[in-house]
Amino acid sequence: MYEYVGAIHIHSTFSDGSGDVKSIAQIADEVGLDYILLTDHNTLRALNEGFEGWYGKTLLLVGCEINDKENKNHYLAFRINKTYSTRLAAFEYVRKIKEEGGIGFIAHPHEKRSSMKEHPPYPWTEWSSEDFTGIEIWNHMSEWMEGLTEENKYNYFMHPLKSIKAPNEQTLRVWDRLNQKRRVVGIGGVDAHAHKVNLLGFFEVEVFAYKVLFKSIRTHILIDKKIEIPKNTRDIQTAKHLIYNALEKGNCFVSNFYHGDASGFRFFAEKGKKVYQMGENIPLGKVSLRVLLPNIFGTIKLLRNGDVIDSLNDFEAKFNIKEKGAYRVEVYLNDNAWIFSNHIRIGL
Repeated sequence: MYEYVGAIHIHSTFSDGSGDVKSIAQIADEVGLDYILLTDHNTLRALNEGFEGWYGKTLLLVGCEINDKENKNHYLAFRINKTYSTRLAAFEYVRKIKEEGGIGFIAHPHEKRSSMKEHPPYPWTEWSSEDFTGIEIWNHMSEWMEGLTEENKYNYFMHPLKSIKAPNEQTLRVWDRLNQKRRVVGIGGVDAHAHKVNLLGFFEVEVFAYKVLFKSIRTHILIDKKIEIPKNTRDIQTAKHLIYNALEKGNCFVSNFYHGDASGFRFFAEKGKKVYQMGENIPLGKVSLRVLLPNIFGTIKLLRNGDVIDSLNDFEAKFNIKEKGAYRVEVYLNDNAWIFSNHIRIGL
């Protein structure tokens, strides 16, 4: 499997971000990301104006973040070529996107932030829908704002990466429950806007620079074909298909780069001579789950249907499975949340 590391959920000057699309892509290339997914609010202007393409070794793809008329139910939509009216109910635009061949992920589903009146929470409420591809299980900006207080605000503004601890527990519980019924893919999002904040009333600071947030929550995808950068950097169709296909299938995991580069992590199942990847559903039988860390010891936790059933400190692990369920792995470095795999569904 070939691994590609990227950042998802990014805003530019085409909506409420402070950076232009080309500059954002160039920053991503400097940081060493393989891909980034742009998601401006309710617009595909970057797509329509031809900004999709390769910028150095980084592929920029364009989706959008959709919301309803109450500015709730934010949805990261990809593989689409048109936007949808905010007058539509969330149930409707999620259904339409799926029917038209797109994929989508619920953004910051359990947001409860209250630290800034001008930035209220935008939670997901349309849980009756079953057409969404997945959930953003870890959102940098949501977690940052939910932890912000008067007492810690200067430290939070000066050190935005240190304040990110772990995915929302309620989101993880819902995600585990949904995966007992069907595959629901988990991704990570930076929710990058590169906001400029006035501190002490007389100087402006770009607190959430794109370059900073590109070093936080990342989504790693695994593909069985190598993505080659073509001579024509506007030729993206093959790479675009491979990346979206991997995200749709759940062949991916989420990491916090601030605690370490998770490239090389693997979580897969073995049954007989066959290997199964994250996102797959396999029959119950003589199944082993394997975990490999990138040459570093960590605390590896195996979860079944959301409950921790085994834990060890090592750089690899093997678990023999005898019960059906939705299995995933969490990895911690020095008690810091680092890696969250997608599920391997066994016997479901």
